[in-house]
This record gives sequence, C-alpha cells and structure tokens, in this order.
Amino acid sequence: MNRRNFLKNGSLAGLSLSIATLPGCTDVTNDESRKIATTNEFDLNEITIDGLQEKMASGELKSFSITQKYLSRIEALDKNGPVLRSVIEVNPDALTIASQLDEERKNGKIRGPLHGIPVLIKDNIDTADKMQTTAGSLALEGNIASKDAFLVKKLRDAGAVILGKTNLSEWANFRSSKSCSGWSSRGGQTKSPYLLSHNPCGSSSGSGVAIAANLCAIAVGTETDGSIVCPSAVNGIVGIKPTVGLVSRSGIIPISHTQDTAGPMCRTVRDAAILLGILAGRDDEDEATHDNQGKVHADYTTFLQANALQGKRIGIEKKLPGENQFIHSLLQKCRDLLQQRGATIIEIEYLDKISQMGDHEFAVLKFEFRHGVNKYLSTANARVRSLKEVIDFNKANEDKAMPYFKQDTLEACEKLGGLDSPEYKESLAKSNTGSRKIIDEVMKDNRLDAICGITMGPSCSIDRWYGDRWGDVFLTMPAAVSGYPHITVPAGLVYGLPVGLSFFGGPYTEPQLIAMSYDFEQAAKSRILPQFHQQFEG
Repeated sequence: MNRRNFLKNGSLAGLSLSIATLPGCTDVTNDESRKIATTNEFDLNEITIDGLQEKMASGELKSFSITQKYLSRIEALDKNGPVLRSVIEVNPDALTIASQLDEERKNGKIRGPLHGIPVLIKDNIDTADKMQTTAGSLALEGNIASKDAFLVKKLRDAGAVILGKTNLSEWANFRSSKSCSGWSSRGGQTKSPYLLSHNPCGSSSGSGVAIAANLCAIAVGTETDGSIVCPSAVNGIVGIKPTVGLVSRSGIIPISHTQDTAGPMCRTVRDAAILLGILAGRDDEDEATHDNQGKVHADYTTFLQANALQGKRIGIEKKLPGENQFIHSLLQKCRDLLQQRGATIIEIEYLDKISQMGDHEFAVLKFEFRHGVNKYLSTANARVRSLKEVIDFNKANEDKAMPYFKQDTLEACEKLGGLDSPEYKESLAKSNTGSRKIIDEVMKDNRLDAICGITMGPSCSIDRWYGDRWGDVFLTMPAAVSGYPHITVPAGLVYGLPVGLSFFGGPYTEPQLIAMSYDFEQAAKSRILPQFHQQFEG
C-alpha cells in the first residue's frame, strides 16, 4: 500500500462532542506559551551517546542524574509546556535502574556504549515491568507484558535505562484509512515540536518528537511502511528501518510479519549506528531473523566514513517528486552535495512500477494483521483476546475510543480469511517478491550503490476530523514492501519544517547505507533544534 493510503484523509467522527472533553485536545494556554521560550535552555540539548558516556566517565554526571534530567524535561515540556504528548508513560523504576547501573560503573563494570543511557521505546513493544503495552489503544489498557520483547532484553543487557514508552498512531496507524497520525485514544495527539499545530507523522510519532525535542538521547520505533522514516524525516532526526530479519519482532504488537521491523531513531547517524548494533541479532522466536547469520554486526560505527560517497553511484528517480518547487529545490541541493562528495548521480525510473503494487501491499498487510494480532492477543494480559473483541470494545466505548475517525481498517481485516487464502498468496507474490525484483534489477542494471530521494514532504496540519493530508511526496514504499533497509537523514527545511533525504538499497546493506548517510550528514549539517512555534510565521 502506498504510504499516503496509511495517512489518508477524511472523517467527520466526533463532531457532535464537546471538543474540551475529547482526548488529546488540550491547547497551549497563555501561561504555558510563556514557558516555551525557556524549553531549549537544557544542558543535555543535542547531546550524543558518546557525550553522555564522557560525562559519566569523568564523574560530572551519573546515570541517575541524567535520567532525572530527562524525566524532569518530559514533565515540563511534554506534559506541561507545549504539551507535545510524545511520551505516553514513564517508567516508575527508571531511577532505580539508573542507580544500579551507576553502582556497576563504580565497581568497574561497564556493559558497553549504552551503559546508563536512557532510551524511550514505542508503546507497541512489550516490557515486563510496571509499564503497559497498548499500541495506544484503550482496548489494551492494563496490558502488562509477562516477558520483555527480545529487543528490550537486549537493551537491558546492554545497560540501557528504559525511560518510558512513546505515544504512537493507534494500532501503528492501522485502525482506519481516515486516521490522524500521532493520535491514540490512550495518549492523545502528539504534536510537531517545530510547529505545534502540525503533524509529527507516524506511526512512531512519539519516538520522533521525543528525540527531536531532546526528551531523551535515543529511541526505538517500529515500521511497516514509513513508520520510522516518516516521523524521523519530518521531525529532523535520523531513522533507520533495517532489513526485515535484522532486528527481532517477537514481543511487538504486529501488523505484518512480511514487512514489520523495529529500528533506531536518533539525532545523529553515529548514535543510530550504535543503537542498531545493540538491537540486531538472531532470535529463536522470530523466524525472520534465522537468515541473518553472518549479516549482523555488533558495531556499526566501524562503517562511519567521512568520504564514503566518493566514487559511489547513486540512483535518483528521474521524475521530480510532486509539484512543490521548494521540495524540488531542496532535492537539487542534495544532488549537488552528493556530487560534491564524489558521488555520481544516475537518473532511474522505478517508482511508478512499485506504486502499482499498492493495493497488493494493503491486502497482504490486512491478512497478516488479522493473523498476527489474534496470535498476540491470545497470550497477552489484555482484557481483549482477539481482533473481534477489540472492535467490539471500541464500539461499546465509542465516545472515548473513537471520538474522531472510526475503525474501518480493523473491520475490513476481521472479514478476511487465513494465510492460506489464494488472494493473500497472490498479493504477497506481487508486492513483496515483485518489488524486490524491481529494486534488484534497477540497482544491477545501473550498478548502483544506493537509491536516494526526498523521504517525505514537510509536516501537514493536524486534523483529527478529516484526517492526514500529506501531499504527494512519499519514498517509503519501495524499501517497505521489499523488506530492504532504509535510512533517512535531515536534509533541510521547507516552509521552516524539516525534510529528510533517504538512502536505501539491497538486503543487509546497512553498513554501506550507514557510511553514505554519515558522509552526507556530516557535509549537510541540516539538523535544526525545534523552537516549538505555535503558528506558521511565513
């Protein structure tokens, strides 16, 4: 399915209710607006993993004080201040965990680069602690996982402090074709830290906003089609959607076992590379990871090269993305910079062919969502045990669960058959296998090292009644349907809002993509600190 179908506009739901009573409708008051001017006066602004480790190594800070600073900033900025609503829940044990890791450091035990580093994770990832895992849905409220997701265990083993859970587009933006990205019935509406009236994209909305606003150093998101790279691009950060199978999905509320993956969302390519090395690995419970032997790297920072673009052949779609002249101008600046760094730009034609597979992708996702969610809920500690029970709960609690858009996607999934359906098998062959063939052929025929392009257009306005209106620039689908890796890095501003540049290629080419995106990042230096504007000032 084309990304714009995930973010399709249009719903009159909930207009009869009083706006003040609806979830996520808190506006910024005059008193709160006066606080916004001081929100960027934060001593950990833009700090990296290495910077935090240096402060802990010197004794200037401890994990406890770092964690405390981030918790205070979340309280002041996310819950009060501009009311970003990016963090749906904080970990009540975060400070205790940080103290334990400080004690380990004092005794000479340092587990690795994430020792004592707070991390936020998306609220569709299981944590066996006091926090819930709900995918933003009131239907799953109270679901406390019995077991950590595989990637959460890896983070804990690496010494990370699980700081909290981030808000998301409910059900990872798979509840309705008329949804508003960043809104969930449990968490309310996440807002862009660059322009509070604008949309943070999704479904990893909270992870993208929290990192952009310096509520944490690093975060984890998940993607089926665009859910890491879109919120990364429009929030001015780095996002890596890995090859499907590089990072385990066990313990993550699913959409599609064909396309789902978790991945890093950070402010720099280096931090994203560090986090990817922790997340990647083989999991006995996730069959997709059984093919990654010999393809996983414990340290992706070894591939960071300042001259990685020298001599590379980069494919860019011949047809300009959309009709906006400012996006076209930004793309040209990116092309010029890539060439200045020594790359050769090859014009290619492939997007129209892949876009034609959108209906088949959507069919695959619907079949796999029904199968995967029923399997997850059958063993979860939630009050609902199946997709049908989720649908029934939402109907019974419509004013709170569905005050804006409804659940047409959930209902369409429930009507489908199993994974032995001929329709499912045909769509899978055309979307997944077909897209891989197109990308493989265009890369081979043109001897490409990567394909590039503008990830997304700038953030659109928040519209909970009529839904998202994302314009006509999308570059999420090719890597998503093929299961191939995709990295987005800040490229510049359009209308004062961040826009990202994408790098993607063949399976398990994360090392090469990280190298090239790092070179571009270091040359472009396009990461901009958000200013929490309340209205467009153009």
